[in-house]
Amino acid sequence: MKDPYQVLGVSRNASDDEIKAAYRELAKKYHPDHYNDTPLKDLAEEKMREVNAAYDEIIKMRKNGTSSGAGGYSGGYSGGYSNSGSSRFQDIRKLIMQRRLSEAEELLDGVPDSSRDAEWHFLKGSVLSSKGYLDQAASHFQRASAMEPFNQEYRAAYNRIIMQRNNAGYHTTSVGGCSGCDVCQGLLCADCCCECLGGDLLRCC
Repeated sequence: MKDPYQVLGVSRNASDDEIKAAYRELAKKYHPDHYNDTPLKDLAEEKMREVNAAYDEIIKMRKNGTSSGAGGYSGGYSGGYSNSGSSRFQDIRKLIMQRRLSEAEELLDGVPDSSRDAEWHFLKGSVLSSKGYLDQAASHFQRASAMEPFNQEYRAAYNRIIMQRNNAGYHTTSVGGCSGCDVCQGLLCADCCCECLGGDLLRCC
């Protein structure tokens, strides 16, 4: 593999913020949508994979205390997210927590189709849900759950969005409104989602 710092065009002494900025600029440059129906599409996707791999490698090295830069990477983000995903997805999770939805979506859309795994669909659904696009969000949450059926975070998100859609009148609700059991089920599901996204129900409320 090429020198990851060289791929991103930064020095080994670059701060973490400088590395993130370089990654985001390259993600914009090689965004797949810029090259649709052009001979450069395959080349752009390959370059994007290379950029993603380089960014991941740098974060991994800094997390493990090797080749650390001036930024002093601390080994992960705060906010309660799990560290199960790739480092670039952890970055996107933090952006979503900060309600920087446009930035998060821009990074997500820069990921090539071949690299869009279950977590990508979950995060895309999270952005769309926050923007109020419930149908599209449900589709991505459903896709994430289908790809990883035993992932409770994805299942809880899908259940939550279905309830949101029902409450918003997307489907016919039962006569007389929701029952006490429905309310409890909703609260449990919401609590599960809050915990997955960095808090609990009491703090969210």
